[in-house]
Amino acid sequence: MTKKVDIGSKRLISLAPDNWVQWVTQRKDIRVKEFISSEFQWISRDNDVLIKAENPEGEFLILNELQLRYNEKVPLRMTAYIALARERYNLPIYPVLINILPHVKTPNIPKFYQQEFMEMKSYQDYRVINLWEIEASLVFAENLSSLLPFVPILKGGGEEAIVREAVIKLRENEQLSDLEPLLSFFASFVLEIPIVQQIMRWDMTVLRESPWYNEILKQGLQEGLQQGLQQGLQQGLQQGEQKGEANLVIRQLSKRFGNLDTAIALQIRQLSSPQLETLGESIFDFSAMADLETWLQQNTD
Repeated sequence: MTKKVDIGSKRLISLAPDNWVQWVTQRKDIRVKEFISSEFQWISRDNDVLIKAENPEGEFLILNELQLRYNEKVPLRMTAYIALARERYNLPIYPVLINILPHVKTPNIPKFYQQEFMEMKSYQDYRVINLWEIEASLVFAENLSSLLPFVPILKGGGEEAIVREAVIKLRENEQLSDLEPLLSFFASFVLEIPIVQQIMRWDMTVLRESPWYNEILKQGLQEGLQQGLQQGLQQGLQQGEQKGEANLVIRQLSKRFGNLDTAIALQIRQLSSPQLETLGESIFDFSAMADLETWLQQNTD
């Protein structure tokens, strides 16, 4: 039986935990004691990681919340997590929100939650780290293995030479080898697909184990539904995952060949999930739009 691949937040942070907590807190005197459960009765997410750490002042918790993209519910969720963790473990908490991709609608991400009602005030600070503001060179200088898959979307990380350096670092350590598909996935956001194909491995099976891939599928579904409403298209019978995968494949094809013809995009949206998977793996073999058209002719009725 094939072992399930884990490329979620906890796995990434555990690659170099002391380096990670020192980076998010900006304190070199902090050491990790253990990873502890961040599952509570009402809240549980794959991207939340709770760490018990210590410094000369004593033990405390570091609450790590990794978000693919910020949304307006995050401040309240951060406050809820902090309160639940404090109640369960009775330790001071250092909360950190790490945003992976920028959100156009919310350029200025708040670093606190506040509410005032009937002269009652609630307030909670937390640290915000936006990965697109972090210099890619920092990953190599401070040996932040946890951030290697995100190098392409860091500041200055979209250059081919920098991405190649990240690939080399992953391949130097056997424990990091299954992170290469995740690196290639984020590299496809900034580099042309032929270049990504040339320098690294793209494995859809591994990618599907990533919570960030699934988050992007959900966003693709939402975009597809919104677009369908605007255009009056009736796509309500298609599966949610199928819609998300179709949007993801269309994004990759558009990045390589430019905006797709409406008819071709519609053909892709009508493919089954297995067909979409095969098409996603075949993109690397296409050198021109004609190759895509031929593939669609051969694989659709």
